[in-house]
Amino acid sequence: MKIVIGSDEQGMKLKEPIKEYLLKKGFEVVDKSETASTDFIESTLAVATDVLAEEGSLGIAFDGYGAGSFMTATKVKGMVAAEVSDERSAYMTREHNNARMITIGSEIVGEGLAKNIVKEFLAADYDGGRHQIRVDMLNKMA
Repeated sequence: MKIVIGSDEQGMKLKEPIKEYLLKKGFEVVDKSETASTDFIESTLAVATDVLAEEGSLGIAFDGYGAGSFMTATKVKGMVAAEVSDERSAYMTREHNNARMITIGSEIVGEGLAKNIVKEFLAADYDGGRHQIRVDMLNKMA
């Protein structure tokens, strides 16, 4: 599975250890900000665009608080994203909302928790069924 990641300056302290973690787990990682983006908008748009271009890929954007990247990602037509700071939300947003991207704040979440969040996000599969009605509604909004 292809995982696209990106970060602004504040998010770099989480992006790098998560990148290493993903590579060790055997994921294909595409880093859209080898050096920190000046602004979370730039890095988040790069992640979202890449994720939408390839079916089956997922994305993770890092910034200071996760909120800015979340707001940016949800402005991209077709992107369902969630700002997460716990494992259960990461899992459920994938399973019930078909989120293809999560955002994580490096000033909110530590490295250990971030690894667990990513692990749960990637472990979940979209359930479809009754949840598809909401996903369709979300996709019409953006």
